[in-house]
Amino acid sequence: MSEAAQAFIPAAAPVHKRRLSRLEIALAARRNVLELIPAISYRQPIVTGEVLRRWHMLADPAGYKRVMLDNLANYPKSEIMRRMLRPAIGESLFNADGPEWKWQRQAVAPVFTHRNVVALAPAMSATAARAVQRLSSGGRTELVAEMLTATFDVICDVALSGREHFDANAFSHAITRYFQTAGRTSLLDFLGVPEWFPRPGELIAGAAVRTMHGMVAQAIDARRAQTASPADDLLDHMLAAQDPETGRRMSPEDLIYNMQFFIVAGHETTALAISWALYLLANSPEHQDRARAEARAQLNGKVAQAGDLDAMPFINQVLEEAMRLYPPVGLLARHVVARDELCGRTINPNDILFLPIWALHRHELLWEHPEMFDPGRFAPGTVRDRYQYLPFGAGPRVCVGANFAMMQAGIILATLIQNFRFRPAQPQPKPVMTMTVRPDPGIFLMVERPD
Repeated sequence: MSEAAQAFIPAAAPVHKRRLSRLEIALAARRNVLELIPAISYRQPIVTGEVLRRWHMLADPAGYKRVMLDNLANYPKSEIMRRMLRPAIGESLFNADGPEWKWQRQAVAPVFTHRNVVALAPAMSATAARAVQRLSSGGRTELVAEMLTATFDVICDVALSGREHFDANAFSHAITRYFQTAGRTSLLDFLGVPEWFPRPGELIAGAAVRTMHGMVAQAIDARRAQTASPADDLLDHMLAAQDPETGRRMSPEDLIYNMQFFIVAGHETTALAISWALYLLANSPEHQDRARAEARAQLNGKVAQAGDLDAMPFINQVLEEAMRLYPPVGLLARHVVARDELCGRTINPNDILFLPIWALHRHELLWEHPEMFDPGRFAPGTVRDRYQYLPFGAGPRVCVGANFAMMQAGIILATLIQNFRFRPAQPQPKPVMTMTVRPDPGIFLMVERPD
């Protein structure tokens, strides 16, 4: 990297180098979950401590392989995280475990086959073109809101073949309210208050949940009333889904929860990846110029299509590096069922195992200058451990929509970087994780037409 590129250090979460008290831990968890990751977790494969219960933080590829693949059943999702999500998505695909997860996964997987994802590419290109129109006035712009608008259209096409029952602004504001209330860890969790006792965030989030579920329910009811042939979208596959072992079908509540999960996850992750990528490029002019030159050489002024992406590898490298520095979910929690060993350390039943993806992606033993923005890490032919880089998870529970998200992000980013130059603007973002790693207060950039 040049000296100019090396001078830019992307925004990161605060790292506490001393042991925090129980109250400090609780307050940090409410403020920004990433602050719970101690400094030593960026240098060691596993760290152990105790706050009410014994806990471990794992940042080792071999350990992740054991947890996510080889001994998956021993590490179900922690009830703390499940409770934070349950009001919005119930026991849907993301929250479920075991047989309940398996049959729901089988129901939705056909929607995200390569053939179906490629068939959705024209919708992705159309939303990229609309994003160019919205940004054409230039000036200081908050990019996260713009990208959420762009990706919302596409996920509605995938899930419901349209968005006629959705108010995008109201839905987006409801998501944000939910993340800021029920989506934050409760102080009561750290005080040992029983899980059945209501958390304030859950109560406050009720209006946001009703807003989101109301729109989803309207779309489902309208589809049930249709007499036309199936639309072959996500909702149709869910309506037709049947557990091969029990014969069970999705209840009205199951449908709402699963549609809710896919609509939120399907556009939030992609929008954040593009927004963080634009922030990084805005602060790295050399990388931005290279990305623009690549996009212009391939696109020649047109909107990117699916068939263009293979010819623009650097665009993909930028996105991969953006998701290394800012993974969609920075910290996961697992409950330990039975005794096991990770990195030579005994893990006992009822311990909590934290999976700090944020620290794994910035680990000093795994990455050279991990705090720096360097898309060259993902150049074609680069070799790394499969469990070293996990923006979409791994193993059987790897994100079913990963290819969909990357195609959409590539099409939109290439189209935007061809048409505009981005420069930093104030305020600078701070990465904060509630449910996802979002920039606070946003990503503000100057948008200009390039020379």
